[in-house]
Amino acid sequence: MLQTYFATLCARSARTLLRRLFHRKASQLPGRVALGIDKNFLAHKARLFGKHTVVVCGTNGKTTTTNIIASSFDSSFSQVVCNRAGANMPAGIASALLDATSGAACVLESDELSSINIVPAVKPQFFVLLNLFRDQLDRCGEIERVQQTIVRALEASPSTTLVVCGDDPLTVGVAQSAQRLHINVVYFGINQDLHRAADRVPEARFCQLCGTELTYTYRSYAQLGAFSCPNCSFARPQLKCYADDIQLEQNSVKFCAHINQHSAQISASFGGLYMVYNLLAAYYIAHETGISDVAFLKVLNAYHPQNGRLQHFTYQGIPLVLNLAKNPTGFNQNISLLQEDPRQKVIYICINDNYNDGKDVSWLWDVDFERFSSEDKPVLLCGGTRRHDMQVRLKYAGFSSECTTSIDEVLATISKHYPNRVLYVLTNYSALWPVKARLEQLCTAQ
Repeated sequence: MLQTYFATLCARSARTLLRRLFHRKASQLPGRVALGIDKNFLAHKARLFGKHTVVVCGTNGKTTTTNIIASSFDSSFSQVVCNRAGANMPAGIASALLDATSGAACVLESDELSSINIVPAVKPQFFVLLNLFRDQLDRCGEIERVQQTIVRALEASPSTTLVVCGDDPLTVGVAQSAQRLHINVVYFGINQDLHRAADRVPEARFCQLCGTELTYTYRSYAQLGAFSCPNCSFARPQLKCYADDIQLEQNSVKFCAHINQHSAQISASFGGLYMVYNLLAAYYIAHETGISDVAFLKVLNAYHPQNGRLQHFTYQGIPLVLNLAKNPTGFNQNISLLQEDPRQKVIYICINDNYNDGKDVSWLWDVDFERFSSEDKPVLLCGGTRRHDMQVRLKYAGFSSECTTSIDEVLATISKHYPNRVLYVLTNYSALWPVKARLEQLCTAQ
């Protein structure tokens, strides 16, 4: 443990230096320092944790879900360790663990491929798997690789309970493999037909066991829904935790959550059908760790996203919404949110191709940009290192757009020409943080 102590001391010094002299978030480098000194730093720090340790994983929604769970833990536990900013690889998680004390509760967001390093070290009480979609194919490869990695991670932590979306054939495939390893599995999902149309380019069309095309009683979005294989036994499993009586508004969701014989009315002031899954997973964890419904709802009422996920600003009286959109499914859900907003819009799409994004941006052709309503005549602006690729994609979807070089230019344009419109800013991962930081300098947060 002397090695861990020295690693912690050096990493804290690096963090102080980064924050005070360079005004950086220090969410990665201190962890690299710690892991460079003590390669088992995560496992050694995890020994301090109390009973309640949660790792959240999935392609979309994990940062929001992690933060909601952590906020609910804040209401009941004296110390909560969490990588709230979303630095979800080993160095980011090591940075979050620097101040962990004995008995602390822990909520960690994990990158899917990093789960093989995180789960065996932390050995969480719960591993939450929200969904799996194609994402960063040049880094992650095909989804089968991600599935196999998660199963191997769970195999090294047999006491962990897998809390998994039962509406997603891909996560159910992971869960069935985990069950063969005698991992305890709990399924959650939506038990209501919301009459949603299938995406133009659907994901996971085929059975995980026999390869036959799946059929659906109904879909929620993408491949999520009440699925079954007409050729074998593969089908949506029985849900222990489910949502029904769902009401979706422009900036809110309401639903009834059921766990066994217990029910609770859940409401939150942020929109999107995908948010029902995030909230349902967070509610299940809160319920199972002894947090009351009253305490959980109080957390939701006070929760305002501050990490670029549906974050609201005002610029010179102009409303602005910032959100992450880093893969086809995430983008399609953003388009659904846009369609629910009756206001006239300026839409700024900022696409980078840095390492965290993936160099391959061919996924833009799987996004259903054709759903942008020509009747609303949205003003479309493109930014980022791949702004010209984005402009070409919009051209083939039937829309003209302009390229810009900065969020400052976007704000100047909307202020001068479109002061009566709402501005939506949709970015992929590496574009999110500089755009968010600049908006926080120029705008008023809501």
